[in-house]
Amino acid sequence: MTSEQQETRRKLAYREGIVSIFVNIILFVLKLWAGLISGSIALIADAWHTLSDSLSSIIVIASVKLSSRKANDKYPYGHGRWEQISAIFIGFLLSIIAYDFMKESIIKLGKQESANFGTVAIIVTVLSILMKEGLAQYAFKIAKKTDNTAVKADGWHHRTDALSSIVVLVGIFLKDYFWWIDSVLGIIIALMLFYAVYGIVKESISRLLGETPSDEMKNRIIEIVKESHPVNLHPHHFLMHDYGVHQEITFHIKLDNEMTVIEAHDIVDKVEKQVNERMSINTTIHVDPITDTC
Repeated sequence: MTSEQQETRRKLAYREGIVSIFVNIILFVLKLWAGLISGSIALIADAWHTLSDSLSSIIVIASVKLSSRKANDKYPYGHGRWEQISAIFIGFLLSIIAYDFMKESIIKLGKQESANFGTVAIIVTVLSILMKEGLAQYAFKIAKKTDNTAVKADGWHHRTDALSSIVVLVGIFLKDYFWWIDSVLGIIIALMLFYAVYGIVKESISRLLGETPSDEMKNRIIEIVKESHPVNLHPHHFLMHDYGVHQEITFHIKLDNEMTVIEAHDIVDKVEKQVNERMSINTTIHVDPITDTC
């Protein structure tokens, strides 16, 4: 990834975090106001939940700041993995919210309680659903552009608030027919959130542990190797290391046993430069003798 691409990536992630904080504060004020007017304790609690969503956005901004630090002697591969660490932390926050949804829904189910809100609360709840889902879509769009797992996790955090508001809204309109609808929907959404947490944490841990490059990436590298040298170098044994803002790939090639060290170095150097120029990926190449059957 070029320095220009890294800067664009950083700015987009910053923008997502700042927009999220701004919108969450507005929603907090509206929900708190509606809760005080209607006397709804649940809506007041939901207002504080919305304000707490700003924490995940602050984590995103902090992770962008930390991951954008340049490599140094102590951390030669940079600080890009702060994105994965932050995504895991946001996943932990989401799991707490999911657990709270589950617990409260089961308690309400046992007590046979249903939602009870006024007209103002309905309007604010609908507005909250639209704004929070809009934030989620915005975060997912930026996450897709930047491949930032922390921003993606923040998007799921926005969606949790939208889903919780949907539960409240459905409960309002169906409570006279099914007293248990609010609790049952709460349990279903809690399970959905746990599944989202599983996906976020699994992806982040997978990147931290190291992954095999995709077939598409390997095929592209093989094509570059073929174009760089007239003889088939048999590239194999690909390994990828993801550091967020940049990637490192190692692989093996086969060279003639009689080739000198200088000749081998020139070939390896040329291939590494071609891959870096065309894919913005740093490579380290290991040389095997052509007779090696491994």
